Amino acid sequence: MSLKPYKQPVSALVVIYTARLDVLLLERAAHPAFWQSVTGSREGDEALIDTAHREVGEETGIDTRQHQLSDWQLTNTYEIFPEWRHRYAPGVVTNTEHVFGLCLRDKQVIRTAPDEHRDWCWLPWQEAAERCFSASNREAILMLPNRHVRPA
Repeated sequence: MSLKPYKQPVSALVVIYTARLDVLLLERAAHPAFWQSVTGSREGDEALIDTAHREVGEETGIDTRQHQLSDWQLTNTYEIFPEWRHRYAPGVVTNTEHVFGLCLRDKQVIRTAPDEHRDWCWLPWQEAAERCFSASNREAILMLPNRHVRPA
């Protein structure tokens, strides 16, 4: 039996949205009513943009190579919820989150990872921001009208 390595306290948050500013939210499997954008920790020494690509694929089934993934050059540092600290090395209490945006032409049907998410929905950006449990996720969505990249 091998032990799973600790998660790195460095993550990517990817706000997935359409040209009409509808935002994809995912409901956490272990925490019903906790809605969020795609998020996940960096693995190994991968570049943060690669973390964003990987997490979107794992959590939604969306192939990011078919769309525009942009680095918003925005980072947030926040305290890790006590109930999730066991995933990190002893003494690690904060995470640094790097924000990305992924613009799709239209809403897509999502294939979630059942061990991570139980449901998904597309909402207008203001409603999506209101539904997020994470303050940094909410703030990123509220920036969307000034940050979005129109699909090519």
